[in-house]
Amino acid sequence: MTGRSRRGVKFPHSGRRSSMSEASEESSPSKTRALANIQEKSKDAGDNQQLSDYEKKKANFIERTLWTFVMIAGFFAALFMGHIYIVVIITAVQIISFKEVIAISSGASRARDIQSTKSLNWYWLAVAMYFLHGETVIYYFKHIVMVDRVLLPLATHHRFICFTLYVVGFVFFVSTLKGGHLKFQFTQFVWAHMALFLIVGQSHFIMNNVFDGLIWFFLPAALVITNDIFAYVCGITFGRTQLIKLSPKKTVEGFLGAWVMTVLFGILLTHILMRSRFFICPANDLGANIFTGLDCEPNPVFIPQTWTMPELLFFPTKTRFSITMAPMQIHTFFWATFASLIAPFGGFFASGLKRTFKIKDFGHSIPGHGGITDRMDCQFIMGFFAYIYYHTFIAQSKVDFDEVLEIVATRLTIDDHKKLLLFIAKYLVNHNAIDSSVSA
Repeated sequence: MTGRSRRGVKFPHSGRRSSMSEASEESSPSKTRALANIQEKSKDAGDNQQLSDYEKKKANFIERTLWTFVMIAGFFAALFMGHIYIVVIITAVQIISFKEVIAISSGASRARDIQSTKSLNWYWLAVAMYFLHGETVIYYFKHIVMVDRVLLPLATHHRFICFTLYVVGFVFFVSTLKGGHLKFQFTQFVWAHMALFLIVGQSHFIMNNVFDGLIWFFLPAALVITNDIFAYVCGITFGRTQLIKLSPKKTVEGFLGAWVMTVLFGILLTHILMRSRFFICPANDLGANIFTGLDCEPNPVFIPQTWTMPELLFFPTKTRFSITMAPMQIHTFFWATFASLIAPFGGFFASGLKRTFKIKDFGHSIPGHGGITDRMDCQFIMGFFAYIYYHTFIAQSKVDFDEVLEIVATRLTIDDHKKLLLFIAKYLVNHNAIDSSVSA
């Protein structure tokens, strides 16, 4: 009975007692200090990391801001110096943007040891630029090209020369195809042609805008930049609804708010630019600058007109409202709308392309901004639109009547005269200018 515990009796020290060493270890000052040191070091490391991130963001902001002002100053300096300097900038943008886009997919060519692929890409660029820039020179400076003994044969056979150069490149491409690398080589072929179309081709139309008049170049570019700025401001101010998954920071509110502000800014900027012949006149003097100016007969779209609204039923008799503005300011509304609602999709396209290849920027041509292509993704399609819109709705087609008579009298046969007469009669009847019995 003595060896058995009594029921109901509790032993206060029945559990395992802590040894003196454990008790002293738990309350050891050295261990407490070690833990404190570890926590302090961890805190210092976190603070240093935050400080390092802050310093990086600060340095990036300063660099980005500095180069922003450098680009603005360089752009306006070239703009005020004249058309040739703008053409040089556009040419540089073409070459650098093509290089950046091609570099995305051609990096593996070094590993595959296919040097001809890289060389051929630059050959395609040279042929495309020769063809497009040659077309521009022939169209806008035919009064110079057509009287020069050296340039005349090149201008007359320009397209055949370009086609021959392209065929040479095509034959070279086929002859350098290698087994085991066919997919890569054909991918490069298609990639280069896509870059030529999206970059060099659209830049060609932007260059044509310069020769048609600097306003057709500067206004579209300014609208895109303005829209980008106001999209950011409106987005961070009251943006709530995501616009597109490719650009998570873009919001519907910022998108629409930027549209309204771009329209207002565009109309104001157009009103200012219309006052300068240097901007509205075509490039009839390549040596002109902002100080010498240009001289021409202004396009009617720059001449203010007064529009009067008809009498309305709910207003007193003879109450009419009128507004005086230049037709170009109405055209600017459509340009600003395109710059706000369509041109940003060029940026979305570029974002999707970068995500496909898992890169942040197309290149590092501009410190703090990435590559040239990152800044021009919306400008390409906007410049193309400006060219098409101008030549469709604004450009004047001037033909001297005396020159037409001379051509009809000296270069057409009697049968051609009859055909021309019937065509003119049919045209006038269709436009109700003469009675149908006359043409019969």
